[in-house]
Amino acid sequence: MTFLREGVMIQISEISKLDNRDKEKIIKRSSQDIWSIYEYVKEIVTRVKEKGDRVYYEQLKREGISPGPLEVQEEEIDRAFKELDREVLRALEVASKNIERFHMEQLEKNMWQVEISDGIIAGMMRRPIEKVGCYIPGGRASYPSTALMTVIPARIAGVKEIVAVTPPREDMKVPPSVLVALRLSGCHRIFKIGGPWAIASLAYGTESIPKVFKIVGPGNRYVTAAKMVVFGDVDIDSPAGPSEVLILADGEADPKLIAMDLLSQAEHDPDSASILVTTSEEVAVETAKMIENIFKDMENQELLNESLKKYTHILIAKDMDEAVEFVNEYAPEHLEIHTKEPFMTLSMIDNAGSVFLGPWSCVPVGDYASGTNHVLPTAQCAKAFSGLSIYEFQKCITYQYLSKKGLENLKDTVITLSKIEGLPLHGEAVRCRVNNKG
Repeated sequence: MTFLREGVMIQISEISKLDNRDKEKIIKRSSQDIWSIYEYVKEIVTRVKEKGDRVYYEQLKREGISPGPLEVQEEEIDRAFKELDREVLRALEVASKNIERFHMEQLEKNMWQVEISDGIIAGMMRRPIEKVGCYIPGGRASYPSTALMTVIPARIAGVKEIVAVTPPREDMKVPPSVLVALRLSGCHRIFKIGGPWAIASLAYGTESIPKVFKIVGPGNRYVTAAKMVVFGDVDIDSPAGPSEVLILADGEADPKLIAMDLLSQAEHDPDSASILVTTSEEVAVETAKMIENIFKDMENQELLNESLKKYTHILIAKDMDEAVEFVNEYAPEHLEIHTKEPFMTLSMIDNAGSVFLGPWSCVPVGDYASGTNHVLPTAQCAKAFSGLSIYEFQKCITYQYLSKKGLENLKDTVITLSKIEGLPLHGEAVRCRVNNKG
Protein backbone atom coordinates (compact mmCIF):
# COMPACT_ATOMS: atom_id res chain seq x y z
CA MET A 1 0.00 0.00 0.00
CA THR A 2 1.08 3.63 -0.46
CA PHE A 3 0.42 6.49 1.94
CA LEU A 4 0.26 9.85 0.15
CA ARG A 5 -0.72 12.87 2.21
CA GLU A 6 0.77 16.35 2.40
CA GLY A 7 2.91 15.45 -0.61
CA VAL A 8 4.75 12.66 1.23
CA MET A 9 4.83 9.23 -0.36
CA ILE A 10 5.51 6.22 1.87
CA GLN A 11 5.57 2.69 0.46
CA ILE A 12 4.30 -0.11 2.74
CA SER A 13 4.76 -3.64 1.42
CA GLU A 14 4.70 -7.20 2.71
CA ILE A 15 8.06 -8.87 2.19
CA SER A 16 6.47 -12.15 1.10
CA LYS A 17 4.50 -10.37 -1.65
CA LEU A 18 7.41 -8.46 -3.18
CA ASP A 19 8.31 -9.66 -6.65
CA ASN A 20 12.00 -10.18 -7.44
CA ARG A 21 12.36 -6.88 -9.29
CA ASP A 22 10.86 -4.77 -6.50
CA LYS A 23 12.86 -6.58 -3.83
CA GLU A 24 16.08 -6.14 -5.79
CA LYS A 25 15.35 -2.42 -6.23
CA ILE A 26 14.95 -1.98 -2.46
CA ILE A 27 18.09 -3.97 -1.64
CA LYS A 28 20.26 -2.25 -4.23
CA ARG A 29 19.05 1.17 -3.04
CA SER A 30 21.27 4.04 -4.14
CA SER A 31 24.30 2.00 -5.18
CA GLN A 32 26.38 4.60 -6.91
CA ASP A 33 26.99 4.33 -10.63
CA ILE A 34 30.75 4.63 -10.33
CA TRP A 35 31.43 3.24 -13.78
CA SER A 36 29.66 6.13 -15.53
CA ILE A 37 32.25 8.58 -14.15
CA TYR A 38 35.18 6.19 -13.82
CA GLU A 39 37.00 7.28 -17.00
CA TYR A 40 36.48 10.96 -16.20
CA VAL A 41 37.92 10.49 -12.71
CA LYS A 42 40.73 8.31 -14.02
CA GLU A 43 41.80 11.16 -16.32
CA ILE A 44 41.93 13.57 -13.37
CA VAL A 45 44.00 11.10 -11.35
CA THR A 46 46.43 10.63 -14.25
CA ARG A 47 46.86 14.39 -14.69
CA VAL A 48 47.52 14.90 -10.97
CA LYS A 49 50.03 12.06 -11.05
CA GLU A 50 51.86 13.74 -13.93
CA LYS A 51 51.49 17.45 -13.12
CA GLY A 52 50.90 17.68 -9.36
CA ASP A 53 49.30 20.64 -7.58
CA ARG A 54 48.69 22.77 -10.69
CA VAL A 55 45.87 20.44 -11.81
CA TYR A 56 43.88 21.34 -8.69
CA TYR A 57 44.67 25.05 -9.01
CA GLU A 58 43.50 25.05 -12.62
CA GLN A 59 40.06 23.63 -11.79
CA LEU A 60 39.34 26.08 -8.94
CA LYS A 61 38.51 29.04 -11.22
CA ARG A 62 37.34 31.20 -8.33
CA GLU A 63 37.34 34.97 -8.65
CA GLY A 64 39.79 36.67 -6.32
CA ILE A 65 41.41 33.37 -5.36
CA SER A 66 44.97 32.86 -6.53
CA PRO A 67 47.00 29.69 -6.10
CA GLY A 68 48.64 29.58 -2.71
CA PRO A 69 49.93 27.08 -0.18
CA LEU A 70 47.53 24.16 0.19
CA GLU A 71 48.77 23.23 3.65
CA VAL A 72 46.97 24.67 6.65
CA GLN A 73 49.37 26.75 8.75
CA GLU A 74 49.61 26.89 12.54
CA GLU A 75 48.19 30.40 12.71
CA GLU A 76 45.04 29.18 10.92
CA ILE A 77 44.55 26.47 13.53
CA ASP A 78 45.17 28.91 16.39
CA ARG A 79 42.61 31.28 14.87
CA ALA A 80 40.11 28.42 14.55
CA PHE A 81 40.34 27.71 18.29
CA LYS A 82 39.65 31.39 19.01
CA GLU A 83 36.72 31.58 16.59
CA LEU A 84 35.01 28.34 17.57
CA ASP A 85 32.03 28.57 19.89
CA ARG A 86 32.91 27.21 23.35
CA GLU A 87 29.91 24.88 23.33
CA VAL A 88 31.06 23.32 20.07
CA LEU A 89 34.56 22.89 21.47
CA ARG A 90 33.21 21.13 24.56
CA ALA A 91 31.10 18.84 22.37
CA LEU A 92 34.14 17.93 20.27
CA GLU A 93 36.15 17.23 23.42
CA VAL A 94 33.48 14.89 24.83
CA ALA A 95 33.09 13.08 21.51
CA SER A 96 36.87 12.81 21.13
CA LYS A 97 37.22 11.28 24.59
CA ASN A 98 34.53 8.65 23.94
CA ILE A 99 35.88 7.74 20.51
CA GLU A 100 39.37 7.35 21.96
CA ARG A 101 38.06 5.21 24.83
CA PHE A 102 36.30 2.80 22.47
CA HIS A 103 39.19 2.46 20.03
CA MET A 104 41.76 1.97 22.79
CA GLU A 105 39.92 -1.25 23.63
CA GLN A 106 40.82 -2.56 20.18
CA LEU A 107 44.52 -2.65 20.99
CA GLU A 108 45.81 -6.19 21.11
CA LYS A 109 49.14 -7.86 21.75
CA ASN A 110 51.63 -6.54 19.22
CA MET A 111 53.20 -9.98 18.91
CA TRP A 112 52.31 -13.61 19.59
CA GLN A 113 53.77 -16.97 18.68
CA VAL A 114 52.96 -20.66 18.99
CA GLU A 115 54.89 -23.92 18.73
CA ILE A 116 53.26 -25.58 15.74
CA SER A 117 55.12 -28.85 16.37
CA ASP A 118 58.50 -29.95 17.69
CA GLY A 119 61.09 -27.53 16.29
CA ILE A 120 58.64 -25.22 14.48
CA ILE A 121 57.71 -21.85 15.96
CA ALA A 122 55.37 -19.51 14.09
CA GLY A 123 54.00 -16.15 15.08
CA MET A 124 52.60 -12.82 14.04
CA MET A 125 53.40 -9.22 14.87
CA ARG A 126 51.37 -6.06 14.29
CA ARG A 127 52.98 -2.94 12.90
CA PRO A 128 51.31 0.40 12.10
CA ILE A 129 51.15 1.68 8.55
CA GLU A 130 53.71 4.50 8.43
CA LYS A 131 51.71 7.12 6.48
CA VAL A 132 47.93 7.37 6.00
CA GLY A 133 45.63 9.91 4.42
CA CYS A 134 42.23 10.79 5.90
CA TYR A 135 39.59 12.31 3.65
CA ILE A 136 37.23 14.68 5.48
CA PRO A 137 34.20 15.53 3.29
CA GLY A 138 32.97 19.07 2.72
CA GLY A 139 30.71 20.73 0.22
CA ARG A 140 27.16 20.46 1.57
CA ALA A 141 28.37 20.95 5.14
CA SER A 142 31.40 20.59 7.39
CA TYR A 143 32.06 17.29 9.13
CA PRO A 144 34.29 17.63 12.21
CA SER A 145 32.93 14.29 13.42
CA THR A 146 34.61 12.53 10.48
CA ALA A 147 37.89 14.17 11.44
CA LEU A 148 37.58 12.56 14.87
CA MET A 149 36.47 9.18 13.47
CA THR A 150 39.35 8.82 11.02
CA VAL A 151 42.33 10.40 12.78
CA ILE A 152 41.84 9.11 16.34
CA PRO A 153 42.00 5.37 15.46
CA ALA A 154 44.99 6.07 13.18
CA ARG A 155 46.82 7.74 16.07
CA ILE A 156 45.95 4.95 18.51
CA ALA A 157 47.17 2.39 15.97
CA GLY A 158 50.57 4.10 15.99
CA VAL A 159 50.63 5.73 12.54
CA LYS A 160 53.68 7.99 12.37
CA GLU A 161 52.35 10.48 9.80
CA ILE A 162 48.61 11.24 9.55
CA VAL A 163 47.69 13.54 6.67
CA ALA A 164 44.18 15.00 6.31
CA VAL A 165 42.64 16.49 3.19
CA THR A 166 39.37 18.41 3.13
CA PRO A 167 37.58 20.60 0.58
CA PRO A 168 37.87 24.29 1.53
CA ARG A 169 35.05 26.82 1.39
CA GLU A 170 34.74 29.32 -1.46
CA ASP A 171 37.27 31.57 0.28
CA MET A 172 39.78 28.70 0.43
CA LYS A 173 39.42 28.45 4.22
CA VAL A 174 38.57 25.31 6.21
CA PRO A 175 35.69 25.58 8.74
CA PRO A 176 37.06 26.17 12.25
CA SER A 177 35.22 23.14 13.66
CA VAL A 178 37.06 20.83 11.25
CA LEU A 179 40.48 22.33 12.01
CA VAL A 180 39.89 22.08 15.76
CA ALA A 181 38.68 18.48 15.47
CA LEU A 182 41.75 17.53 13.44
CA ARG A 183 44.06 19.12 16.01
CA LEU A 184 42.26 17.47 18.94
CA SER A 185 42.53 14.12 17.14
CA GLY A 186 46.28 14.34 16.67
CA CYS A 187 46.51 14.96 12.92
CA HIS A 188 50.01 15.88 11.76
CA ARG A 189 49.35 17.78 8.51
CA ILE A 190 46.18 19.25 6.94
CA PHE A 191 45.65 20.23 3.31
CA LYS A 192 42.91 22.32 1.67
CA ILE A 193 41.96 20.12 -1.24
CA GLY A 194 39.02 17.86 -2.03
CA GLY A 195 37.47 15.53 -4.58
CA PRO A 196 39.46 13.20 -6.85
CA TRP A 197 42.32 15.72 -6.86
CA ALA A 198 42.82 15.10 -3.14
CA ILE A 199 42.75 11.32 -3.49
CA ALA A 200 45.23 11.37 -6.38
CA SER A 201 47.54 13.74 -4.50
CA LEU A 202 47.61 11.43 -1.48
CA ALA A 203 48.16 8.37 -3.65
CA TYR A 204 51.09 9.69 -5.68
CA GLY A 205 52.36 12.76 -3.86
CA THR A 206 52.73 16.30 -5.24
CA GLU A 207 54.97 19.29 -4.57
CA SER A 208 52.86 20.04 -1.49
CA ILE A 209 51.20 16.82 -0.41
CA PRO A 210 53.13 13.72 0.71
CA LYS A 211 52.41 10.29 -0.71
CA VAL A 212 50.71 7.97 1.78
CA PHE A 213 50.30 4.20 1.88
CA LYS A 214 46.57 4.06 2.70
CA ILE A 215 43.58 6.37 2.22
CA VAL A 216 40.45 6.24 4.40
CA GLY A 217 37.29 8.26 4.82
CA PRO A 218 33.93 8.80 3.13
CA GLY A 219 33.14 11.07 0.19
CA ASN A 220 30.87 11.54 -2.81
CA ARG A 221 30.89 9.25 -5.83
CA TYR A 222 33.82 11.12 -7.41
CA VAL A 223 35.89 10.50 -4.29
CA THR A 224 34.82 6.84 -4.23
CA ALA A 225 35.69 6.44 -7.91
CA ALA A 226 39.11 8.01 -7.34
CA LYS A 227 39.79 5.63 -4.45
CA MET A 228 38.97 2.73 -6.75
CA VAL A 229 41.30 4.12 -9.44
CA VAL A 230 44.29 4.40 -7.09
CA PHE A 231 43.64 1.12 -5.25
CA GLY A 232 46.64 -1.12 -5.77
CA ASP A 233 49.08 1.77 -5.74
CA VAL A 234 47.79 2.48 -2.23
CA ASP A 235 45.37 0.64 0.02
CA ILE A 236 41.90 2.04 0.77
CA ASP A 237 39.13 1.30 3.23
CA SER A 238 35.74 0.14 1.93
CA PRO A 239 33.86 1.92 -0.88
CA ALA A 240 31.38 4.30 0.74
CA GLY A 241 28.11 5.55 -0.70
CA PRO A 242 25.12 7.53 0.60
CA SER A 243 24.18 6.93 4.23
CA GLU A 244 21.51 4.35 5.12
CA VAL A 245 19.57 2.96 8.07
CA LEU A 246 17.42 -0.12 8.52
CA ILE A 247 15.20 -0.30 11.60
CA LEU A 248 14.10 -3.76 12.76
CA ALA A 249 11.02 -3.54 15.00
CA ASP A 250 8.46 -5.74 16.69
CA GLY A 251 4.96 -4.84 17.86
CA GLU A 252 6.18 -3.10 21.02
CA ALA A 253 8.26 -0.50 19.18
CA ASP A 254 7.42 3.22 19.33
CA PRO A 255 6.32 4.50 15.86
CA LYS A 256 7.24 8.10 16.71
CA LEU A 257 10.86 7.20 17.51
CA ILE A 258 11.09 5.07 14.38
CA ALA A 259 9.65 7.86 12.21
CA MET A 260 12.09 10.40 13.59
CA ASP A 261 15.05 8.06 13.00
CA LEU A 262 13.97 7.34 9.41
CA LEU A 263 13.63 11.07 8.71
CA SER A 264 16.92 11.96 10.38
CA GLN A 265 18.67 9.54 8.04
CA ALA A 266 16.83 10.94 5.00
CA GLU A 267 18.16 14.45 5.66
CA HIS A 268 21.72 13.34 4.85
CA ASP A 269 21.32 13.22 1.11
CA PRO A 270 18.64 12.73 -1.59
CA ASP A 271 20.13 9.27 -2.15
CA SER A 272 20.03 8.23 1.51
CA ALA A 273 18.09 5.06 2.26
CA SER A 274 15.70 4.62 5.22
CA ILE A 275 14.02 1.25 5.74
CA LEU A 276 11.67 -0.10 8.42
CA VAL A 277 11.21 -3.87 8.68
CA THR A 278 8.56 -4.81 11.25
CA THR A 279 6.50 -7.81 12.24
CA SER A 280 3.60 -5.51 13.15
CA GLU A 281 1.19 -4.02 10.60
CA GLU A 282 0.04 -1.56 13.26
CA VAL A 283 3.60 -0.28 13.79
CA ALA A 284 4.05 -0.01 10.02
CA VAL A 285 0.90 2.08 9.50
CA GLU A 286 1.43 4.28 12.57
CA THR A 287 5.03 4.96 11.55
CA ALA A 288 3.88 6.11 8.09
CA LYS A 289 1.38 8.48 9.72
CA MET A 290 4.05 9.80 12.09
CA ILE A 291 6.42 10.49 9.19
CA GLU A 292 3.71 12.55 7.51
CA ASN A 293 2.96 14.51 10.69
CA ILE A 294 6.62 15.28 11.44
CA PHE A 295 7.35 16.12 7.81
CA LYS A 296 4.83 19.00 7.82
CA ASP A 297 6.99 21.01 10.25
CA MET A 298 10.35 20.32 8.61
CA GLU A 299 12.26 23.11 6.84
CA ASN A 300 14.22 20.95 4.38
CA GLN A 301 11.14 19.31 2.87
CA GLU A 302 12.48 19.23 -0.69
CA LEU A 303 15.54 17.19 0.27
CA LEU A 304 13.56 14.92 2.59
CA ASN A 305 10.80 14.28 0.08
CA GLU A 306 13.24 13.23 -2.64
CA SER A 307 14.85 10.68 -0.32
CA LEU A 308 11.45 9.47 0.97
CA LYS A 309 10.15 8.87 -2.55
CA LYS A 310 13.26 7.11 -3.81
CA TYR A 311 14.69 4.94 -1.05
CA THR A 312 12.34 4.94 1.96
CA HIS A 313 10.28 1.78 2.43
CA ILE A 314 8.22 0.19 5.20
CA LEU A 315 8.20 -3.59 5.01
CA ILE A 316 6.00 -5.99 6.96
CA ALA A 317 7.42 -9.43 7.80
CA LYS A 318 5.25 -12.39 8.72
CA ASP A 319 7.58 -13.19 11.65
CA MET A 320 10.97 -12.26 13.09
CA ASP A 321 12.78 -14.97 11.13
CA GLU A 322 11.63 -13.47 7.84
CA ALA A 323 12.50 -9.99 9.10
CA VAL A 324 16.03 -11.00 10.12
CA GLU A 325 16.56 -12.85 6.85
CA PHE A 326 15.78 -9.63 4.97
CA VAL A 327 18.08 -7.61 7.24
CA ASN A 328 21.02 -9.92 6.58
CA GLU A 329 20.37 -9.78 2.85
CA TYR A 330 20.11 -5.99 2.92
CA ALA A 331 23.32 -5.67 5.03
CA PRO A 332 22.66 -2.13 6.26
CA GLU A 333 25.28 0.45 7.15
CA HIS A 334 23.32 1.30 10.31
CA LEU A 335 20.94 -1.18 11.94
CA GLU A 336 18.61 -0.13 14.75
CA ILE A 337 16.93 -2.95 16.70
CA HIS A 338 13.66 -1.95 18.38
CA THR A 339 12.55 -5.27 19.84
CA LYS A 340 11.61 -6.53 23.30
CA GLU A 341 14.89 -8.46 23.62
CA PRO A 342 17.37 -6.54 21.45
CA PHE A 343 20.44 -8.51 22.52
CA MET A 344 18.71 -11.76 21.60
CA THR A 345 17.85 -10.29 18.20
CA LEU A 346 21.46 -9.14 17.83
CA SER A 347 22.65 -12.75 18.03
CA MET A 348 20.77 -13.42 14.77
CA ILE A 349 22.47 -10.61 12.82
CA ASP A 350 25.28 -11.51 10.42
CA ASN A 351 25.58 -8.45 8.17
CA ALA A 352 25.59 -4.85 9.39
CA GLY A 353 28.05 -1.99 9.70
CA SER A 354 27.06 -0.83 13.18
CA VAL A 355 24.12 -1.91 15.37
CA PHE A 356 22.07 0.26 17.75
CA LEU A 357 20.18 -1.67 20.41
CA GLY A 358 16.96 -0.55 22.08
CA PRO A 359 14.81 2.59 21.86
CA TRP A 360 17.42 4.88 23.46
CA SER A 361 20.16 4.00 20.95
CA CYS A 362 19.74 5.96 17.71
CA VAL A 363 22.13 6.42 14.80
CA PRO A 364 23.05 10.07 15.63
CA VAL A 365 24.76 8.99 18.89
CA GLY A 366 27.04 6.73 16.85
CA ASP A 367 27.51 9.45 14.23
CA TYR A 368 28.93 11.79 16.83
CA ALA A 369 29.76 10.73 20.32
CA SER A 370 29.05 7.24 21.72
CA GLY A 371 32.54 6.08 20.74
CA THR A 372 31.94 3.62 17.90
CA ASN A 373 33.10 4.63 14.42
CA HIS A 374 30.78 6.17 11.84
CA VAL A 375 32.92 5.38 8.80
CA LEU A 376 30.97 2.27 7.76
CA PRO A 377 30.36 0.06 4.71
CA THR A 378 27.29 0.91 2.62
CA ALA A 379 25.38 -0.64 -0.31
CA GLN A 380 25.62 -4.25 0.96
CA CYS A 381 29.39 -3.95 1.51
CA ALA A 382 28.72 -4.93 5.15
CA LYS A 383 28.62 -8.50 3.85
CA ALA A 384 32.39 -8.34 3.42
CA PHE A 385 33.72 -5.10 4.96
CA SER A 386 33.90 -3.78 8.52
CA GLY A 387 33.65 -0.25 9.84
CA LEU A 388 36.79 1.78 10.39
CA SER A 389 38.89 0.67 13.36
CA ILE A 390 42.51 0.69 14.44
CA TYR A 391 42.94 -2.56 12.48
CA GLU A 392 42.60 -0.56 9.24
CA PHE A 393 45.79 1.25 10.18
CA GLN A 394 47.89 -1.78 11.03
CA LYS A 395 49.40 -4.60 9.04
CA CYS A 396 50.17 -8.09 10.28
CA ILE A 397 53.56 -9.68 9.63
CA THR A 398 53.93 -13.42 10.13
CA TYR A 399 57.22 -15.10 10.99
CA GLN A 400 58.59 -18.60 11.62
CA TYR A 401 61.65 -20.20 13.14
CA LEU A 402 62.62 -23.82 12.46
CA SER A 403 65.29 -25.90 14.12
CA LYS A 404 67.03 -28.54 12.02
CA LYS A 405 64.78 -31.17 13.61
CA GLY A 406 61.72 -29.11 12.73
CA LEU A 407 62.82 -28.91 9.10
CA GLU A 408 63.55 -32.65 9.00
CA ASN A 409 60.00 -33.33 10.19
CA LEU A 410 58.58 -31.24 7.34
CA LYS A 411 61.02 -32.35 4.63
CA ASP A 412 58.90 -35.02 2.95
CA THR A 413 55.75 -32.89 3.02
CA VAL A 414 57.42 -29.91 1.34
CA ILE A 415 59.27 -32.02 -1.27
CA THR A 416 56.09 -33.90 -2.19
CA LEU A 417 53.98 -30.76 -2.60
CA SER A 418 56.70 -28.94 -4.56
CA LYS A 419 56.81 -31.81 -7.06
CA ILE A 420 53.02 -31.71 -7.54
CA GLU A 421 53.18 -27.98 -8.26
CA GLY A 422 56.10 -28.33 -10.69
CA LEU A 423 58.55 -26.41 -8.50
CA PRO A 424 61.27 -28.99 -7.78
CA LEU A 425 63.83 -26.41 -6.62
CA HIS A 426 61.53 -25.55 -3.71
CA GLY A 427 61.99 -29.12 -2.52
CA GLU A 428 65.74 -29.02 -3.19
CA ALA A 429 66.05 -25.91 -0.99
CA VAL A 430 64.80 -28.09 1.88
CA ARG A 431 66.70 -31.24 0.91
CA CYS A 432 70.10 -29.49 0.72
CA ARG A 433 69.66 -28.15 4.24
CA VAL A 434 68.68 -31.50 5.73
CA ASN A 435 71.51 -33.30 3.94
CA ASN A 436 74.05 -30.66 4.94
CA LYS A 437 76.39 -32.22 7.50
CA GLY A 438 77.69 -28.83 8.65
